[in-house]
Amino acid sequence: MEKADLEELKEKVTCAAVLETAGFAVDKRESTRKAVKYRRGGDIIIVIHDGKGWFDPLSEAKGDVFRLVEHLDGLAFAAALHVVADLVGFTPSEPAWFCQAKARAPNQTVAQRWQTRRKPCGGSATWRYLHDARGIPEPVLRQAIAADVLREGPHGSMWAGHTDETGQVTGWEQRGKEWRGFASGGAKVLFRLGATDATRLCVTEAAIDAMSLAAIERSPPGSLYLSTGGGWSPSTEAALRWLAARPDVLLVAATDANGQGEIFAERLRALAEEEGCNWQRLRPPTDDWNACLKEKG
Repeated sequence: MEKADLEELKEKVTCAAVLETAGFAVDKRESTRKAVKYRRGGDIIIVIHDGKGWFDPLSEAKGDVFRLVEHLDGLAFAAALHVVADLVGFTPSEPAWFCQAKARAPNQTVAQRWQTRRKPCGGSATWRYLHDARGIPEPVLRQAIAADVLREGPHGSMWAGHTDETGQVTGWEQRGKEWRGFASGGAKVLFRLGATDATRLCVTEAAIDAMSLAAIERSPPGSLYLSTGGGWSPSTEAALRWLAARPDVLLVAATDANGQGEIFAERLRALAEEEGCNWQRLRPPTDDWNACLKEKG
């Protein structure tokens, strides 16, 4: 087969088609639009590059749709060609949130996309998700809404805005009952809830954990609850350094009680030492602050 024919075949058949016909299913909770996780028992495949690429997080295996068939079925390349060719015309199913996201107008800026979404209100699907499913009390929700850092996402999901030091929205954490992600084209900086001039900075890994800790502590006026969105981007680090460099700051590492949380806490400790501010580790009694809040009822 000529190289041009191979490229045409790759354009017609996605990795998702191969995985669905092989018995894999999308893990909605662990997927984002740029990295869709598929599971089949203990097997995991992450699909990237709009369905054209993949990798196995449990090994070094990766590649295109042909390499995926070879990896799954143990076939030679010539045999894999026939398998892929048989899938031409097959349309894999996709989660509703994924289809909705792809239908978004491509010319909208991050700020415009944020402004087109409504703020949560009592009784809305997003309000019920945060209040009923996640246990965030009404006063904290209203505080976040007043701070303009919450929006209603599709299918009852939540958008929690990340902002820079000027208050400009740079992106948002997306959380729903069965999935999570971050705004396509957006930048992780910090989700912020509380007084901008607060000197006690409580850093969590998710906006829901930041709101949960605020609820547990009843939002004291001197505290600012922050979320990194589970990442440690250069813009997030720069924002934390800018906050930690102010006088009399206490940087509180309120990250999860697991291995990743401890890594984040150590990074925050090192940052506090470099910026010359005080540091404290505040570890949740359960895995994270939202789990702790729900246990408290």
